[in-house]
Amino acid sequence: MCGIAGYVDWHTFVRSEKEIIENMTDTLSLRGPDDTQYWFHPHAAFGHKRLAVVDLEGGVQPMSRKVNGYQFTIVYNGELYNTDELRDDLIKEGFRFTTTSDTEVLLHAYIAWREKCVDRLNGIYAFGIWDEEKNYLFMSRDRLGVKPLFYYEAEGQFIFGSELKAILAHDNVKPEIDRSGLAEIFGLGPSRTPGHGLFKGCKELRAGHSLIYSKSGLQKWRYWNVTSKQHTDSLEETSDKVRELFVDAVQRQLVADVPVSTFLSGGLDSSAITAIAADHFAKEKKEKLITFSIDYEGNEDHFKASKFQPSSDKPWVEKMVAYSATDHHDEVISGDELAAHLKESVYLRDQPGMADIDSSMLWFCRKIKEHTTVGLSGECADEIFGGYPWFHHPPSSEEASFPWMRSLDSRVDLLLPEWQEKLDLKSYVENRYQETITETPSLEGELQEDARRRELFYLNMHWFMAQLLDRKDRMSMGASLEVRVPFADHKLVEYVWNIPWEIKMVGNREKGIFRKAMEGLLPDEVLYRKKSPYPKTFQPEYTKAVVTWMEEILEDEDARLFEFMDREKVKAILESEGKEFKDPWYGQLMKGPQLIAHLCQIDYWLRTYNVKVTD
Repeated sequence: MCGIAGYVDWHTFVRSEKEIIENMTDTLSLRGPDDTQYWFHPHAAFGHKRLAVVDLEGGVQPMSRKVNGYQFTIVYNGELYNTDELRDDLIKEGFRFTTTSDTEVLLHAYIAWREKCVDRLNGIYAFGIWDEEKNYLFMSRDRLGVKPLFYYEAEGQFIFGSELKAILAHDNVKPEIDRSGLAEIFGLGPSRTPGHGLFKGCKELRAGHSLIYSKSGLQKWRYWNVTSKQHTDSLEETSDKVRELFVDAVQRQLVADVPVSTFLSGGLDSSAITAIAADHFAKEKKEKLITFSIDYEGNEDHFKASKFQPSSDKPWVEKMVAYSATDHHDEVISGDELAAHLKESVYLRDQPGMADIDSSMLWFCRKIKEHTTVGLSGECADEIFGGYPWFHHPPSSEEASFPWMRSLDSRVDLLLPEWQEKLDLKSYVENRYQETITETPSLEGELQEDARRRELFYLNMHWFMAQLLDRKDRMSMGASLEVRVPFADHKLVEYVWNIPWEIKMVGNREKGIFRKAMEGLLPDEVLYRKKSPYPKTFQPEYTKAVVTWMEEILEDEDARLFEFMDREKVKAILESEGKEFKDPWYGQLMKGPQLIAHLCQIDYWLRTYNVKVTD
């Protein structure tokens, strides 16, 4: 994994502006602490920060190869999981390789098949290739958007980076935000509309999309999407296929020239990955798999069971460690440490985030990095298999909205009257929702309830799942840790997309088909454990820390938060420790101290990025 940055300027001799690309690239140092390299063309420049994972000596970037007199240069963030197959195909076409890196394979794949090369890739990636023959920049992003890619286009100029901070480091880009950017923060945050870059002029290359930037301008297109069709496999065939695809995804993602580990919460998803990985390590490497879990100091004393969090994780982790015989590390974070990472997590995401859900992940990833460089994690299972409560009773079209965000009325009420009118959050959010619904690949003849559920799956894939992948990428890269997500394997996603709900729910259990597919790989008590989300803190120390932070903001007459929000209403939220705000701000658990922390993060983001508001 790495950080990439670059720009194309048709009006400037870029070689004379070395400081610009250096500044852009330096903002990504945590993404790639192992090496820094640059490449220059008269009108283009690339910068690369490397986290070495495969071919530690040979995979240096930017990487160039000359074919038929033309030079092709790549800058790349990601991993290919079908490197060997691609290399074999390219060798048959006459290509020769000087390294074992997937970077060289990807570069040759482009030279051989040009823009169509992405159709053959299995992996997570965001990359750019300067094509000297065509005199343009080609860029692409993986199908599910595991790896980030942002860009800024002005007349004759194109700027890109793995993170928005890299683009903001360019002299021509200012931290300005217009009404749509504010609506993203206050109406949809911490999620973002697919393709939206928050800052004025900044955009995100959407998942499954590619682009070309040439003297003629910018051209974008979608190269992948799920396809809706009738599922004809029987229950047994479906179970076998899910098992085959998932085991293949996990095993492919264990390949690395550095130590590999898995995240282990004791839940179904992480346990399934761990069981497969541990078995593979025992058979292929004759060694134990390293696993990691996180918990909060004192949570055994303060834990309160709820509908969404029925049990703590520790007993389940212990069962899996015994079952798979892993080298386990149980990491415990204090409330003070949790609060201390809240500000840095905003910087890593370039926007207000998920409060302690982010900061705990950052701290956790740094603990993992002390022992390994690659980790496998269980994100995306609930989104593709239907593990959330909202899948079970899909709303009618009349009451349709983002099911993980019931706080819109309360969000609007927090704003000052002038911003309620200017932003019109309800219309903005409704339009973004409807755009995604309209985009959903439909299946002709499908029953209305099934069609609505399909829309929910599509919404989850492009919004809720995208938000979790964004969080995982930024927090792990903030720790210089590469995290891979087997449930985001596109072949698995394509297949599961069309499995009917009654099969997905076999046994009348959420993710029933996945549980059935994993039979024999996990202990029954873990296999059929009731879903429990990423652990939430109940630490009074954490609550005290975020309350103190908000008290400081409330006392500051120049606090940026109150340029937009009603000071007295925020004060009422603080005095009730978040209980004054009726619904979770986002998701199922983001309320109480989490909400207070998020509001603090908004103020911190506005201050630290020196955000200027424009009409």
